[in-house]
Order: sequence, then structure tokens, then C-alpha cells
Amino acid sequence: MSTGPLVSILMGSKSDWEVMKSAPEILAKFGVSCESKVLSAHRTPKEAEAYISAAEGRGTKVIIAAAGGAAHLAGACAAHTTLPVLGVPMEGWALKGLDALLSTVQMPPGMPVGTLAIGKPGAINAALLAVQILATSDKALSQKLKDYRDENRKKILAEKLE
Repeated sequence: MSTGPLVSILMGSKSDWEVMKSAPEILAKFGVSCESKVLSAHRTPKEAEAYISAAEGRGTKVIIAAAGGAAHLAGACAAHTTLPVLGVPMEGWALKGLDALLSTVQMPPGMPVGTLAIGKPGAINAALLAVQILATSDKALSQKLKDYRDENRKKILAEKLE
């Protein structure tokens, strides 16, 4: 029986943490274990490959990978595992994150990466999508997800315009 995190959150740079910390916050609301690490597809390729290749053996079920610019981290993850990989493009130094979005979403056939929105909305939705994936085989987690959505529905219905 493995004791590792169900979700591994990877970022290409520590500067991505300000945005990506939303993902473990969401996962914590659902009681889903995770770990967050900085690994770069370009600057630490051997370490990234070793970590990703061993993820399933540690008990990881979903990988969330965030990167900006050329944004190859999610694709590198997908190349080294059959686990679901969720890519979060980060706003970088050029093109307001469009470069990262295109790099993440344009994977070749046979190498899927589920790609979310640029930045914080993507980080939040990646965590929620990870919960949805895990909930397919966990009735208690599925109920927590339904409750979460119902709470959000009630918040919207309670909003009043002045």
C-alpha cells in the first residue's frame, strides 16, 4: 500500500507558486493529499523524468503541471507516465500566457494533456478536475464535490444587486 500523494503538482519555476498555491488549497477542502514541487522540463530534465516515472508507484493518480513560456512541463510529464496530466499555462514574459497555452494544448496525437485556463482560474479548475477524476472511484469524494457545487449554487442565488 503506497502512502504518497494522490495529486502531484509541478511547476517549472518557484515564481509560479503564487498562482499555483490555489490548487493545493482546493484539494485540501476535499481532503485530497497532494505535494507541490518545482521541476523544469528544460533545467532539470533528468530529475523531472525520475519524479514523474516514479509517481504512480508512490500512489499518485493525477499530475498537475504548470509552466510558462515554452511550457513543455505538462508534455514532458505525459511522455513519462500514463497517469492523467492536467496542464496549467502560466502567464509569462511574452504574449500574456498565450504562448504557454498553445504549447500546452498542442500536444501530438497519442500524448494527451488536459489543458486548463491560463493562470489562477486554471490552477483552481485543475484541482477541481483532479477531484472529479478521483471521485469516479470514490463515492464519498463524489458527494463532497456535489456538496461543493451546491454551496456555490446557493452563493450565486443569494447574491443581490443594489
